[in-house]
Amino acid sequence: MSSTERRLDPRGRQAIIGAFLGFFVDMFDVWLPVIVLGPAISYFVPNTLGASTLSVVNSVVFVVTLVARPIGALLFGHVADRFGRKRTAIISVTGFGITTLLMACLPGYQTWGLASLVLLIILRFIDGLFLAGEYTSASPLAMEYCPREKRGFYGALIMSGFPLSYIVINFLTFLMLQVAPLNGPDAPYIHWGWRIPFFVGAAISLLFVLYYKKFVPESELWERSERSINPLRTLFSAGNLKGFFQVWVMMNGFWLTSYMISAVIPGLLNKSLHLPQTTVTIVMLTSEVALFVAYLAAGMISQRIGRRTYLIWAGLVAAVVGGMLNYWLISTEWQGVWGIFILTILIEVIVGNIWGLATTYINERFRTNVRASGFGLGYSLAVVLPSFYAFYQIWLSRIVPAVYTELVLLIIGSILVVIGAALGPETKDVDFAQD
Repeated sequence: MSSTERRLDPRGRQAIIGAFLGFFVDMFDVWLPVIVLGPAISYFVPNTLGASTLSVVNSVVFVVTLVARPIGALLFGHVADRFGRKRTAIISVTGFGITTLLMACLPGYQTWGLASLVLLIILRFIDGLFLAGEYTSASPLAMEYCPREKRGFYGALIMSGFPLSYIVINFLTFLMLQVAPLNGPDAPYIHWGWRIPFFVGAAISLLFVLYYKKFVPESELWERSERSINPLRTLFSAGNLKGFFQVWVMMNGFWLTSYMISAVIPGLLNKSLHLPQTTVTIVMLTSEVALFVAYLAAGMISQRIGRRTYLIWAGLVAAVVGGMLNYWLISTEWQGVWGIFILTILIEVIVGNIWGLATTYINERFRTNVRASGFGLGYSLAVVLPSFYAFYQIWLSRIVPAVYTELVLLIIGSILVVIGAALGPETKDVDFAQD
């Protein structure tokens, strides 16, 4: 039966709920070292380290997870295409749930010396492998149950786990800082407060596994499909390689612009525009609420006008309008916070709304026998080059004032989105049942 003739049945509903919850848990785990562990990273290093060295250590703990994700997508994409989406999702979430629990139990530098930091980094790397396995398997499974006329909305709903997890983990960290204050080297938060969100992350991973195992069915499309003996070889064969390269180019733009609005702009607000850190946090949390709505709107609009059309226009608007607003934000002598507040939210929404299409579009670009591999690697492999954005900013600062390097990279990323989308076909009417 064609997907155009199907309504979303209970199995599809459970698959979409499962993919949304899985991505929420996944991103919750991704944010843990940045938001929760960041203020307590001194627990794992000698007291003699300076602030700049602590910042480097914190960056390594975060980046090692990003490095592991393409490797995890490579491994688990193959498994999901070869042996099943559901089984792979369960194994993956169980894996990162266990590693998160182990991190929550780690002793600090005073007990194990530098071995505690080494173990933390190793566990974060392993964590990254399993994190990639979750979205590599659960998202294609959900998309394969969606009626094609609803894929835009449901794909955006799955992706909304991204901003929602950011909101929840910030709120949880705020609560922990009230219960276990951060008031010195022997502060309660440094010794035990940071552990609670890690335990929460492990617990919700376990709950997800129980839910997924009981309620979410395996993909019928995958079960009926002609499976590739070597999905990775098939993905990188002549018939698929051009499409994969096109997705990779586009996703480089996604990730580069994402780093600018999620990692660089908060620093600009604090250091260049001199907003208190608490105010910056409020601005960013409000932006994430707006992004949740923007994701859903982007998914629904793309269902009417087409993914390719939407991405091209959204990329152009991000480059031109987002770039102009960004310049205005940086170059103006602000007398109050409201102008900064509104402009930042507008920039976040104008630039970041394209993420509402990521799950839907990439899954639509690949056939069932390589969809998990194509989605996982297309989504994850593109994270590598944009991750070095700090080095690009250093190089660009020789040409333009350092404060404007973020603006240059934001425009470059937006142009990559336009080029990548223009290189690809329209996908909204792709019938998964006919591939």
